Amino acid sequence: MICYKTINIVVTGPESVGKSTLTSQLSRFYNCQMVEEHARSYITNLGRHYTFDDVENIARHQYEQYLLHNCNDGRMVIYDTYLLVTKVWFFHVYQSVPQWLDTAIRESNIDLFLLCKPDLPWVDDGIRENETLRDYLFELYLAELKHYQFNYKIVEGEGEERLSQAKAHINNYFNTLIQVV
Repeated sequence: MICYKTINIVVTGPESVGKSTLTSQLSRFYNCQMVEEHARSYITNLGRHYTFDDVENIARHQYEQYLLHNCNDGRMVIYDTYLLVTKVWFFHVYQSVPQWLDTAIRESNIDLFLLCKPDLPWVDDGIRENETLRDYLFELYLAELKHYQFNYKIVEGEGEERLSQAKAHINNYFNTLIQVV
């Protein structure tokens, strides 16, 4: 089987910043595969407060989805969150991170992270829990992106402005690929 390099784009950021909406819009625009956020459905169906083991199950599922989609004939895949979010969550809630997670993050071949600023109004959906900490969590995500030296761009603004910025960042990334060839 021939495996072509997949273009992996991750939409990330704190709670209630429009990650799911932006991921869906981008996957439709680029006509590409979208990997939905697993944590939301997992926690919704849990019937109790999540534990360290639950968050680790979410992280393992995220990584399995990455491995599953990472060989797809060179197409683009857009992820609604990824392991970086889970790592920050582990640190924030439990002050502990599973040993395997750092290696999985380092070995993941994510081409571009789109970090969403917490400049949208908070929407309480019954699962979200950190309305007043969004700026703090944004800074943690930014620090992790820098720590791993990942390619990232910040996305801000509302509605079409946010979508246009995200598309411009993705298009610029593709332009750098073309220039290399």
